[in-house]
Amino acid sequence: MHVSALLLLFCAYGLVHALTVPGTSPWPEKHLRPASKLAKRAVSNELAPRALCPLVWWTIATELKLSFLGIGGCNNLARQAIRAAFHDCFVDGCNGSLMLSGECERSENNGLEDICTQLPKVRAKYGVGMADLIQFAGAVAVEVCPLGPAMPFFAGREDSTTASAQGQLPSVTGSGDQLLNMFKAKGFTATDLAALIGAHTTSKQFFVDKTKVGAAQDTTPNVWDVAYYGQTLAGTAPFTFESDKNLAAQTEVKKPFKSFVGNQLGWNGAFVVA
Repeated sequence: MHVSALLLLFCAYGLVHALTVPGTSPWPEKHLRPASKLAKRAVSNELAPRALCPLVWWTIATELKLSFLGIGGCNNLARQAIRAAFHDCFVDGCNGSLMLSGECERSENNGLEDICTQLPKVRAKYGVGMADLIQFAGAVAVEVCPLGPAMPFFAGREDSTTASAQGQLPSVTGSGDQLLNMFKAKGFTATDLAALIGAHTTSKQFFVDKTKVGAAQDTTPNVWDVAYYGQTLAGTAPFTFESDKNLAAQTEVKKPFKSFVGNQLGWNGAFVVA
Protein backbone atom coordinates (compact mmCIF):
# COMPACT_ATOMS: atom_id res chain seq x y z
CA MET A 1 0.00 0.00 0.00
CA HIS A 2 1.22 3.47 -0.81
CA VAL A 3 -0.79 5.25 1.85
CA SER A 4 1.02 6.41 4.94
CA ALA A 5 0.64 4.08 7.90
CA LEU A 6 -0.29 7.19 9.85
CA LEU A 7 -3.43 8.59 8.30
CA LEU A 8 -3.63 11.87 10.11
CA LEU A 9 -7.19 12.96 9.52
CA PHE A 10 -10.62 11.67 8.60
CA CYS A 11 -13.07 14.17 7.13
CA ALA A 12 -16.66 13.02 6.67
CA TYR A 13 -17.19 15.36 3.77
CA GLY A 14 -20.65 16.72 3.01
CA LEU A 15 -21.65 19.68 0.84
CA VAL A 16 -24.53 20.69 3.07
CA HIS A 17 -23.65 19.95 6.69
CA ALA A 18 -20.34 20.68 8.39
CA LEU A 19 -19.51 17.76 10.65
CA THR A 20 -17.09 17.18 13.47
CA VAL A 21 -15.24 13.98 12.80
CA PRO A 22 -12.72 11.59 14.34
CA GLY A 23 -9.36 13.04 13.85
CA THR A 24 -5.91 13.40 15.26
CA SER A 25 -4.68 9.96 16.25
CA PRO A 26 -2.94 7.55 13.86
CA TRP A 27 -5.36 5.18 12.13
CA PRO A 28 -4.59 1.45 12.34
CA GLU A 29 -3.99 -0.03 8.88
CA LYS A 30 -6.50 -2.80 9.61
CA HIS A 31 -9.29 -0.23 9.35
CA LEU A 32 -8.44 0.52 5.71
CA ARG A 33 -9.58 -1.69 2.84
CA PRO A 34 -6.39 -2.87 1.03
CA ALA A 35 -5.67 -0.93 -2.18
CA SER A 36 -9.04 0.82 -2.08
CA LYS A 37 -8.52 4.53 -1.52
CA LEU A 38 -11.34 5.88 -3.68
CA ALA A 39 -13.85 5.14 -0.95
CA LYS A 40 -13.05 4.15 2.61
CA ARG A 41 -15.16 2.46 5.21
CA ALA A 42 -16.43 4.78 7.90
CA VAL A 43 -14.38 4.39 11.07
CA SER A 44 -15.82 4.27 14.56
CA ASN A 45 -15.78 7.54 16.47
CA GLU A 46 -14.23 5.61 19.36
CA LEU A 47 -10.94 5.19 17.50
CA ALA A 48 -9.79 8.78 17.93
CA PRO A 49 -10.69 12.12 19.53
CA ARG A 50 -13.15 14.23 17.57
CA ALA A 51 -11.70 17.15 15.62
CA LEU A 52 -12.90 19.59 13.03
CA CYS A 53 -11.92 18.94 9.45
CA PRO A 54 -9.38 21.66 8.53
CA LEU A 55 -10.99 24.68 6.91
CA VAL A 56 -8.80 24.36 3.83
CA TRP A 57 -10.71 21.27 2.68
CA TRP A 58 -14.04 23.06 2.96
CA THR A 59 -12.61 25.96 0.96
CA ILE A 60 -11.36 23.57 -1.71
CA ALA A 61 -14.71 21.77 -1.71
CA THR A 62 -16.54 25.00 -2.45
CA GLU A 63 -14.19 25.80 -5.33
CA LEU A 64 -14.41 22.30 -6.80
CA LYS A 65 -18.18 22.18 -6.47
CA LEU A 66 -18.51 25.24 -8.69
CA SER A 67 -16.19 23.65 -11.25
CA PHE A 68 -18.06 20.33 -11.26
CA LEU A 69 -21.62 21.62 -11.67
CA GLY A 70 -23.16 21.76 -15.12
CA ILE A 71 -26.59 21.94 -16.70
CA GLY A 72 -28.68 19.12 -15.28
CA GLY A 73 -26.08 17.90 -12.82
CA CYS A 74 -22.39 17.08 -12.85
CA ASN A 75 -20.25 17.95 -15.85
CA ASN A 76 -17.31 16.56 -17.81
CA LEU A 77 -14.76 17.86 -15.29
CA ALA A 78 -16.58 15.98 -12.53
CA ARG A 79 -16.48 12.84 -14.67
CA GLN A 80 -12.75 13.28 -15.09
CA ALA A 81 -12.27 13.76 -11.34
CA ILE A 82 -14.09 10.50 -10.57
CA ARG A 83 -12.03 8.61 -13.14
CA ALA A 84 -8.76 10.23 -12.02
CA ALA A 85 -9.33 9.09 -8.44
CA PHE A 86 -9.50 5.49 -9.65
CA HIS A 87 -6.56 5.77 -12.06
CA ASP A 88 -4.28 7.22 -9.39
CA CYS A 89 -5.07 4.41 -6.97
CA PHE A 90 -5.36 1.19 -8.89
CA VAL A 91 -1.77 0.29 -9.77
CA ASP A 92 0.38 1.38 -6.80
CA GLY A 93 -2.12 2.89 -4.40
CA CYS A 94 -3.27 6.49 -4.09
CA ASN A 95 -0.01 8.41 -4.18
CA GLY A 96 -0.57 11.32 -6.56
CA SER A 97 1.79 9.90 -9.19
CA LEU A 98 -0.92 10.33 -11.82
CA MET A 99 -0.29 14.08 -11.72
CA LEU A 100 3.24 14.19 -10.29
CA SER A 101 5.09 11.89 -12.68
CA GLY A 102 3.68 12.55 -16.13
CA GLU A 103 1.20 9.66 -16.12
CA CYS A 104 -1.51 12.01 -17.35
CA GLU A 105 0.23 12.05 -20.72
CA ARG A 106 -0.20 8.31 -21.26
CA SER A 107 -2.80 7.08 -23.73
CA GLU A 108 -4.50 5.04 -20.99
CA ASN A 109 -5.27 8.36 -19.30
CA ASN A 110 -6.65 10.07 -22.38
CA GLY A 111 -9.58 12.28 -21.47
CA LEU A 112 -8.15 13.40 -18.12
CA GLU A 113 -6.40 16.45 -19.53
CA ASP A 114 -8.64 19.07 -17.90
CA ILE A 115 -8.56 17.62 -14.39
CA CYS A 116 -4.81 16.97 -14.73
CA THR A 117 -4.41 20.69 -15.45
CA GLN A 118 -6.75 22.00 -12.76
CA LEU A 119 -5.85 19.97 -9.68
CA PRO A 120 -2.11 20.80 -9.65
CA LYS A 121 -3.13 24.48 -9.65
CA VAL A 122 -5.44 23.88 -6.68
CA ARG A 123 -2.64 22.03 -4.91
CA ALA A 124 -0.24 24.93 -5.44
CA LYS A 125 -2.85 27.44 -4.28
CA TYR A 126 -3.75 25.68 -1.03
CA GLY A 127 -0.62 23.69 -0.17
CA VAL A 128 -2.29 20.29 0.22
CA GLY A 129 -1.00 16.91 -0.90
CA MET A 130 -1.57 15.80 -4.49
CA ALA A 131 -2.64 12.29 -3.51
CA ASP A 132 -5.13 13.64 -1.00
CA LEU A 133 -6.45 16.23 -3.43
CA ILE A 134 -7.10 13.71 -6.21
CA GLN A 135 -9.17 11.56 -3.86
CA PHE A 136 -10.95 14.55 -2.37
CA ALA A 137 -11.87 15.84 -5.82
CA GLY A 138 -13.29 12.43 -6.70
CA ALA A 139 -15.39 12.44 -3.54
CA VAL A 140 -16.68 15.97 -4.20
CA ALA A 141 -17.50 15.06 -7.79
CA VAL A 142 -19.56 12.04 -6.73
CA GLU A 143 -21.53 14.11 -4.25
CA VAL A 144 -22.07 16.98 -6.70
CA CYS A 145 -23.82 14.59 -9.08
CA PRO A 146 -27.55 14.42 -8.24
CA LEU A 147 -28.27 11.33 -6.09
CA GLY A 148 -24.57 10.91 -5.31
CA PRO A 149 -23.68 9.87 -1.75
CA ALA A 150 -21.51 11.78 0.70
CA MET A 151 -18.09 10.16 0.59
CA PRO A 152 -15.77 9.72 3.57
CA PHE A 153 -12.36 11.27 2.95
CA PHE A 154 -9.03 10.47 4.56
CA ALA A 155 -6.09 12.87 4.50
CA GLY A 156 -2.45 12.03 5.12
CA ARG A 157 -1.36 10.10 2.02
CA GLU A 158 2.27 10.26 0.91
CA ASP A 159 2.88 11.82 -2.49
CA SER A 160 5.11 10.03 -4.99
CA THR A 161 6.86 11.30 -8.10
CA THR A 162 7.66 7.75 -9.22
CA ALA A 163 5.47 6.70 -12.12
CA SER A 164 3.46 3.51 -11.85
CA ALA A 165 3.89 0.74 -14.42
CA GLN A 166 2.07 1.22 -17.70
CA GLY A 167 -0.60 -1.12 -18.98
CA GLN A 168 -1.83 -2.16 -15.53
CA LEU A 169 -5.25 -0.49 -15.59
CA PRO A 170 -8.33 -2.59 -16.39
CA SER A 171 -8.94 -2.89 -20.13
CA VAL A 172 -12.19 -1.85 -21.78
CA THR A 173 -12.03 -5.14 -23.67
CA GLY A 174 -11.09 -7.35 -20.72
CA SER A 175 -13.00 -10.53 -19.96
CA GLY A 176 -15.10 -10.76 -16.83
CA ASP A 177 -12.74 -13.29 -15.26
CA GLN A 178 -9.65 -11.22 -16.05
CA LEU A 179 -11.15 -8.09 -14.55
CA LEU A 180 -12.43 -9.82 -11.42
CA ASN A 181 -9.03 -11.40 -10.83
CA MET A 182 -7.35 -8.01 -11.19
CA PHE A 183 -9.66 -6.51 -8.58
CA LYS A 184 -9.41 -9.49 -6.23
CA ALA A 185 -5.63 -9.08 -6.31
CA LYS A 186 -6.17 -5.56 -4.96
CA GLY A 187 -8.43 -6.73 -2.14
CA PHE A 188 -11.84 -6.20 -3.75
CA THR A 189 -14.76 -8.63 -3.85
CA ALA A 190 -17.13 -9.33 -6.73
CA THR A 191 -19.71 -7.11 -5.02
CA ASP A 192 -17.15 -4.31 -4.68
CA LEU A 193 -16.38 -4.55 -8.38
CA ALA A 194 -20.06 -4.56 -9.34
CA ALA A 195 -20.55 -1.43 -7.24
CA LEU A 196 -17.45 0.42 -8.45
CA ILE A 197 -18.14 -0.20 -12.14
CA GLY A 198 -21.42 1.63 -11.58
CA ALA A 199 -19.43 4.87 -11.66
CA HIS A 200 -19.85 4.50 -15.41
CA THR A 201 -23.32 5.93 -14.83
CA THR A 202 -21.66 9.34 -15.29
CA SER A 203 -19.20 8.20 -17.94
CA LYS A 204 -18.84 9.26 -21.55
CA GLN A 205 -16.48 7.65 -24.05
CA PHE A 206 -14.30 9.64 -26.43
CA PHE A 207 -11.56 7.25 -27.54
CA VAL A 208 -12.83 3.65 -27.70
CA ASP A 209 -15.17 4.17 -30.66
CA LYS A 210 -14.39 7.27 -32.71
CA THR A 211 -17.76 6.98 -34.50
CA LYS A 212 -19.55 7.61 -31.20
CA VAL A 213 -17.46 10.31 -29.57
CA GLY A 214 -19.12 11.60 -26.41
CA ALA A 215 -21.51 8.66 -26.11
CA ALA A 216 -22.60 8.00 -22.53
CA GLN A 217 -22.89 4.67 -20.74
CA ASP A 218 -26.49 5.38 -19.82
CA THR A 219 -29.08 7.98 -20.78
CA THR A 220 -28.56 10.16 -17.68
CA PRO A 221 -24.78 10.83 -17.54
CA ASN A 222 -25.18 13.97 -15.42
CA VAL A 223 -26.89 12.04 -12.62
CA TRP A 224 -25.44 9.48 -10.20
CA ASP A 225 -28.28 6.99 -10.68
CA VAL A 226 -28.66 3.26 -11.32
CA ALA A 227 -29.86 3.58 -14.92
CA TYR A 228 -26.46 2.22 -15.97
CA TYR A 229 -27.18 -1.22 -14.52
CA GLY A 230 -30.54 -1.79 -16.16
CA GLN A 231 -29.50 -0.32 -19.50
CA THR A 232 -26.27 -2.33 -19.61
CA LEU A 233 -28.19 -5.55 -19.01
CA ALA A 234 -30.92 -4.64 -21.50
CA GLY A 235 -28.49 -3.43 -24.15
CA THR A 236 -30.24 -0.06 -24.38
CA ALA A 237 -27.42 2.23 -23.23
CA PRO A 238 -26.09 4.72 -25.80
CA PHE A 239 -22.71 2.98 -25.54
CA THR A 240 -21.45 0.05 -23.47
CA PHE A 241 -17.84 -1.00 -23.05
CA GLU A 242 -17.14 -4.63 -23.90
CA SER A 243 -15.65 -5.03 -20.43
CA ASP A 244 -18.91 -3.90 -18.82
CA LYS A 245 -20.92 -6.44 -20.81
CA ASN A 246 -18.46 -9.11 -19.75
CA LEU A 247 -18.67 -8.16 -16.08
CA ALA A 248 -22.46 -8.11 -16.15
CA ALA A 249 -22.34 -11.74 -17.31
CA GLN A 250 -19.43 -12.91 -15.13
CA THR A 251 -20.38 -15.76 -12.79
CA GLU A 252 -19.59 -13.99 -9.50
CA VAL A 253 -20.28 -10.41 -10.53
CA LYS A 254 -23.61 -10.81 -12.29
CA LYS A 255 -25.68 -11.35 -9.13
CA PRO A 256 -24.61 -8.15 -7.33
CA PHE A 257 -24.66 -6.32 -10.68
CA LYS A 258 -28.32 -7.24 -11.17
CA SER A 259 -29.10 -6.42 -7.53
CA PHE A 260 -28.35 -2.74 -8.17
CA VAL A 261 -31.00 -2.40 -10.89
CA GLY A 262 -33.55 0.04 -9.46
CA ASN A 263 -31.73 -0.02 -6.11
CA GLN A 264 -30.22 3.44 -5.61
CA LEU A 265 -29.72 3.17 -1.85
CA GLY A 266 -28.22 -0.30 -2.12
CA TRP A 267 -25.77 0.78 -4.78
CA ASN A 268 -24.75 4.01 -3.03
CA GLY A 269 -24.07 2.08 0.15
CA ALA A 270 -22.05 -0.59 -1.63
CA PHE A 271 -20.07 2.00 -3.59
CA VAL A 272 -19.08 3.99 -0.51
CA VAL A 273 -17.70 0.95 1.33
CA ALA A 274 -16.08 -0.74 -1.70
